[in-house]
Amino acid sequence: MTIFRSHVLVCGGTGCTSSKSLLIKNRFEEKITEKGLDKEVQVIATGCFGLCEEGPIVIIYPEGSFYAKMTIDRVDEIVEEHLLKGRIVQKYLYEEASSHEAVKSLNELDFYKKQKRIALKNCGAINPENINEYIAKDGYMALGKALTEMKPEDVIKVVKDSGLRGRGGGGFPTGMKWSFAAPNQADQKYVICNADEGDPGAFMDRSVLEGDPHSVLEAMAIAGYAIGSTKGFIYVRAEYPIAVSRLEIAIRQAKELGLLGKNIFDSGFDFDVEIRLGAGAFVCGEETALMASIEGKRGMSRNKPPFPANKGLWGKPTIINNVETLANIPQIILKGSDWFKSMGTEKSPGTKVFALGGKINNTGLVEVPMGTTLREVIYDIGGGCPNGKKFKAVQTGGPSGGCITSDYIDTKIDFDTLTALGSMMGSGGMIVMDEDNCMVDIARFFLEFTVDESCGKCTPCREGTKRMLEILDRITEGKGTMEDLDRLEELGSTIKSTSLCGLGQTAPNPVLSTLKYFRDEYEAHVNEKRCPAGVCSALASYSITANCKGCTKCARQCPVGAIEGKVKEIHIINQEKCIKCGACVNACVFKAIIKK
Repeated sequence: MTIFRSHVLVCGGTGCTSSKSLLIKNRFEEKITEKGLDKEVQVIATGCFGLCEEGPIVIIYPEGSFYAKMTIDRVDEIVEEHLLKGRIVQKYLYEEASSHEAVKSLNELDFYKKQKRIALKNCGAINPENINEYIAKDGYMALGKALTEMKPEDVIKVVKDSGLRGRGGGGFPTGMKWSFAAPNQADQKYVICNADEGDPGAFMDRSVLEGDPHSVLEAMAIAGYAIGSTKGFIYVRAEYPIAVSRLEIAIRQAKELGLLGKNIFDSGFDFDVEIRLGAGAFVCGEETALMASIEGKRGMSRNKPPFPANKGLWGKPTIINNVETLANIPQIILKGSDWFKSMGTEKSPGTKVFALGGKINNTGLVEVPMGTTLREVIYDIGGGCPNGKKFKAVQTGGPSGGCITSDYIDTKIDFDTLTALGSMMGSGGMIVMDEDNCMVDIARFFLEFTVDESCGKCTPCREGTKRMLEILDRITEGKGTMEDLDRLEELGSTIKSTSLCGLGQTAPNPVLSTLKYFRDEYEAHVNEKRCPAGVCSALASYSITANCKGCTKCARQCPVGAIEGKVKEIHIINQEKCIKCGACVNACVFKAIIKK
């Protein structure tokens, strides 16, 4: 086995790959070979490091040098100076890391200081396409412990005692779900990993699969042993090609080492896993629709009961857990329920992964203990809103969640607290909004998504959300009435209580929460025909200030000839002709045109 003095870790997650990180990796390999260092330096494509805003990221160990926003043209200099001569190239380091000669641990950086990585433990730390690296980080030890030292009921008890709740949105206790399926007698039971991550801005599960696929496979085998199942399916959307490829490699490698398949660890236990690709339907994140899709049917929800634990895939007992939930299982089995409960809150133990996006400086993937406040996530980890803008609200739970205002910035994050505020944990999307966001438009955006993604099976979701969207469209166009606000609340309440599945039941949340906390913005749209944030184009107006130099550039760009005035004189905008396209704002170099 070759011992390397240096390891160059290049982010191989989807975000960095889209920014040519694999070409950067290839150039490192070429240059290292050219300099005769290929026996001393190894280059590895890892999963996501988390700090996506600074991607592509390259970290060189043992120094721990954190190179951010890497480009191909910087590679040669880093190889020449750092890897050949031992001199860290300070000018390419992540700004905060440049104050450290060596960042031995990512925890030294502000972005990581308050994080606690369990589900993301190996992401960015190992080669996800090499099973030996996973094994070197205690991989498959939990499966070995479960099969050789524990009975199935012991496994369920540990998971139940840990208090682990499903990280896919509902927060149902994982151990309890397993305990429902275990006693059911059947010739076949199934374990399903739900990797159909459909929330806008969410990429938590994708990153785990890309960076640590074996943790999910190991957890599925443990779950299979606990409930008496020999077959597992990973339902993952085809839009995740890197995740799918690494899962395929991981499954093949695990089978080659006897960690999947027949007689695992000579225990007599058999377990196999297959991948099923989804076409990207949001509704297939709902467990009954997901099972219908695996069965080759159209992805549509069905009534419950019967619940999947009793009658699931092909009518057999089935448990369904999402990626993040499963990624916690191996460490819970290895370290015990008390260890897991030592983090988080009493009713929401452990950690939660969030995809932090929107108006935030440090866009990326974060994992924090439950009970961490929104302020800590948004400011201490996320770095606050860009350009000194004022934080306004955060949307948690995606289209199924709701907006939480700045008044609740010190709220501790857990399942029950977010629900009490009219939002929800969801799978972990966290979209930050600043003072320039229109909350009516935000509600319309999420509802439009839900309308498009409704499976159409039940009337409340199919028709009700469409009627709500029509009302929101009227309001953003300046045609709404105060009665419309009452209709939104009435429709939302009805849809929540009568829709067939959880996706329909939560679809009105973004509208109802913004109505509750930002009703003044709705009323401004209705009564004053004004969008306070200046976002809704139908309500916007453009005017030219005294900064105008009369250069006529804006007039030449106006597609409808709405701008009038002589050369070197202040121009005016004919409001009747103006179509509010914004071309004049983009054309004006003197910033003399304002949008209200």
